Amino acid sequence: MTSHPLSRADRRRATEARILDSARELFAAKGFDRTTIRAVASSAGVDPALVMQYFDSKRGLFTRAVQAPPAAQASVDGDALLGHLMATLGVKLGGMPDGTLAMLRSMLTDPASAEHARETLDRQITAIGDALSTDDGGGEYSDGSDAELRAALIVTTMVGVTIGHQLLGLAALRDVPTDRVTALLRPALDALTRPAG
Repeated sequence: MTSHPLSRADRRRATEARILDSARELFAAKGFDRTTIRAVASSAGVDPALVMQYFDSKRGLFTRAVQAPPAAQASVDGDALLGHLMATLGVKLGGMPDGTLAMLRSMLTDPASAEHARETLDRQITAIGDALSTDDGGGEYSDGSDAELRAALIVTTMVGVTIGHQLLGLAALRDVPTDRVTALLRPALDALTRPAG
């Protein structure tokens, strides 16, 4: 059986993916400021000019590297939403994509990274807030008055735990099994998924 050579477009996509993978690794390890186009190119096995041709600038490369695919919509059912949140936290504590780590590492020193993080977190807050203010499956509706605030508390709690575990390596979190962390957080996040009664 004869294999067909890759088309020019396929080769370009493969090279671009290799550059992005290298960029994610380096941005995650070093942050935006200390990562160079030359280092990314070397890691990807390409000429630095090709990186610039594909991404225009270090900023363009960073923006593409930290983009994550849109998250799946969580169910509006309270228990399903809580299960989704716990699974998401478990994944984050188990290790995050390099692009996400790069964004988190750079957001405190780079204004554009901070804006990207803010936009991403705002979208998550909106999606969770929408889920919290809709039918809970039993025909009862929350008035939605604090759904966005509860969603923001959920998201920032998860971000804080993730940063403490993944970036800072806090001793109290570092060696604790993921299921123990999620078990302790479950009641707090469960309380936030339900309107105050």
